[in-house]
Amino acid sequence: MKTQQYKIDINASASRVYDLMLNQESYKLWTAEFGPTSDFDGSWAKGAKIIFTAIGEDGKKQGMVAKIRENIPATFVSIEHYGVLSEGEEVTEGPAVEEWAGSLENYTFDEKDGVTTLTVDVDTTEKYIDYFNETWPRALKKLKDICEASS
Repeated sequence: MKTQQYKIDINASASRVYDLMLNQESYKLWTAEFGPTSDFDGSWAKGAKIIFTAIGEDGKKQGMVAKIRENIPATFVSIEHYGVLSEGEEVTEGPAVEEWAGSLENYTFDEKDGVTTLTVDVDTTEKYIDYFNETWPRALKKLKDICEASS
């Protein structure tokens, strides 16, 4: 597992960036860069289970099962992945999960003079590094556009 880091400066308050990043409707917009049906089921509350979902090529819902390790509004969000959603079933052990189990996705919001630096630290396997290096910057640019629109 390797940690990749992505950063972007957004001309908006940390609370606005945080709210729009996690709001279900705007979440679907910026994460569409990862997949057009990207969504989530669950809660962003500390300790809560959340499932990051998308509709697979077979038309079935798939995704990652995770828990919110920390959520300090407009400051820090930490997600720990511990399973996958496959054919409507949560799988939390076995080969499909081993490469991801325990991986973290951390978001840090640092606001200065009305500009928020959003830092994303993501644990990933070697095979997804190139994909993440292409997709995360696009997704963060989309989030920036959403946050800066009519702010």
